[in-house]
Amino acid sequence: MSHTLPTNRSLAIALATFALLLVVPASAAAQHTMAGMSGPNQITIPAGALYTVADVEFMQGMIAHHSQAIYMSRMAESHKASPRLLRLAQKIDQSQVAEINVMREWLRQNGQFAPDTSAWRTMTMPGMLTNAQLQELDAATGPAFDFAFLSMMIQHHEGALQMVKNLFATPRAGQEVNVSVFANDVVTVQTAEIGVMNRMLSQLSDK
Repeated sequence: MSHTLPTNRSLAIALATFALLLVVPASAAAQHTMAGMSGPNQITIPAGALYTVADVEFMQGMIAHHSQAIYMSRMAESHKASPRLLRLAQKIDQSQVAEINVMREWLRQNGQFAPDTSAWRTMTMPGMLTNAQLQELDAATGPAFDFAFLSMMIQHHEGALQMVKNLFATPRAGQEVNVSVFANDVVTVQTAEIGVMNRMLSQLSDK
């Protein structure tokens, strides 16, 4: 019995809302340096801003997180993934490219450093694969790749959920409307994808 990936109409709506609500902040008041970031990494928070250092760090870190997921997903075709897994990988690729564009725009509009898609090579976030895991994934082909990809992408997605949990556990963080919409959408989409991947992994294990 085949399974189709769940659609999420809220993603397109959330992204559109997100873009319309972007605002440009005014003067600076507080400063913070984000550890593990290459390039200009000083975080400056304007007086009276509704977002916090934690919000900026979340967006910067999630860009790196998404970028590694895209890198993983683009391995699927060359590693002889099954057609079903290839479709999943393409969905992850396309949706997370769009989300990176949203995050980078929010950071730029708010006068913050916006990492590019190479950031995953220099930043470590919850759930991200180690170099050893990436090598293991790269060495696999066919059904072995499917199994490794699903196991590691579940780990990766669970890390993203932990990042959102950490954000909302930080005082005053996650309250700015754009950050809140985005973070909650990450939970919705990636929780659904974890469910799909767990079912696919179970079916592979039964063979």
